[in-house]
Amino acid sequence: MSSGHTHSHAISAPGSARHERALWMALGMTGAFLVAEVIGGMLTGSLALISDAAHMFTDSAALAISLAAIRIGRRGVDDRRTFGYYRFEIIAAAFNALLLFGVAIYILYEAYERAKAPTPIASGGMLAIAILGLAVNLVSMRLLQSGKDQSLNVKGAYLEVWSDMLGSVGVIVGAIVIWLTGWTWVDSGIAVLIGLWVLPRTWILLRDSINILLEGVPAEMDLAEVRTVLSGLAKVDSVHELHLWAMTSGKASLSVHLVSAHGDADAITQAAAKALQERFDLHHSTIQVEKVSCAQADGEHRF
Repeated sequence: MSSGHTHSHAISAPGSARHERALWMALGMTGAFLVAEVIGGMLTGSLALISDAAHMFTDSAALAISLAAIRIGRRGVDDRRTFGYYRFEIIAAAFNALLLFGVAIYILYEAYERAKAPTPIASGGMLAIAILGLAVNLVSMRLLQSGKDQSLNVKGAYLEVWSDMLGSVGVIVGAIVIWLTGWTWVDSGIAVLIGLWVLPRTWILLRDSINILLEGVPAEMDLAEVRTVLSGLAKVDSVHELHLWAMTSGKASLSVHLVSAHGDADAITQAAAKALQERFDLHHSTIQVEKVSCAQADGEHRF
């Protein structure tokens, strides 16, 4: 029996630093505008603006949590955290998703209350604030765009800013309609649409986060394909105890037992590690080569 492993623990420092700078800039703009939008929503009486302000609050919370996750994730391994703190990023992403669910429910409830008791709305002020909010969101999205495909945590922050950008567009449209027609119910309608638009995207973020926390197979990888590639290696008779999971975004790990009755264990280990790196970009794997499978060995020991 022989075992081998390949490692790539490092997370690119330049990439993390770039994400951190973008997050700090986005947090500064979003936090500043949050205050302005809360005041504006109260002065104009617009539920759509208040719902957008609630989104701004979750945006600010998401960005702050993302920054904390990046800093904590830099901590090295220790005797109690042998994998380090990478998974804190995923906990933060899941928390962001739960925040968004809470905001969506609040918006739907407030819209119901407004339908029973309509309030006057200052459409001019509502429009001006919404346009300013749209500008802030577009700049923030631009800052976060490069990191959203590299980090689930940054992706969560990006999705929240993106949904808020759509909310700003909705508020602008609503303000124009109210200004032209006087239909104040449009404000509540826009607020509801914002909440319903956010829910499915929030579910995707929560689903992906839970999958990683449960050590599920990364969404972009196919376990059956990995098994096929390993089974097809020269001198490999069978594959079992195959486990594939992610510690955090873009950091997958694998462990597997390969049965080879007549092959060279070291050569098979090296071939398997190379195939995993080239085909699946897997750089952290533990590969054990056996003459017989674990089940057969256990049976032999019992008798």
